[in-house]
Amino acid sequence: MSVTDASGAVTVLAGLAILAGLAGVVVPGLPAVPLCWGGVLVWAIFGGAGPGGWAVFAAATLVAVTGTVVKYAWPGRNLKRTGVPTMTLLAGGLLGIIGFFVVPIVGLVLGFVGGVWAAERLRLGDSRLAWPSTKQAVKAAGLSMLVEFAACTVVAALWLAGLLLT
Repeated sequence: MSVTDASGAVTVLAGLAILAGLAGVVVPGLPAVPLCWGGVLVWAIFGGAGPGGWAVFAAATLVAVTGTVVKYAWPGRNLKRTGVPTMTLLAGGLLGIIGFFVVPIVGLVLGFVGGVWAAERLRLGDSRLAWPSTKQAVKAAGLSMLVEFAACTVVAALWLAGLLLT
């Protein structure tokens, strides 16, 4: 395969989209799973892999959809069980995004944790009660990121296998 031919260029582009998707698990604004899935889609359509490419795309679609559903359902169920409201997570997410731009990379985590703690402190009226909810929200966010990273990694592995086998 040469990068100068069209299918080689498409393959490189698809690989870059998949890498950006893997980075998107931790970088706000990059849709991780859609980037990985889209990279496989572009490769299946324009990469010249034939029926094998479409089989890889079908498997990647199944993994992407399942990963997206699990990413929201599993941590959400845990948070609902512990009583952390959605507004608390939205406050944490908003302050996390702001923190990312104020203090690059580290500000995301600091802003999220600080936002969740502040929202729970206001809601519950006590710092000691806010901390357990904050820990649960951080665990849920970590679980969500782990599920998303796993889905992206499996999509990337499927694409690599398809690349080698087709």
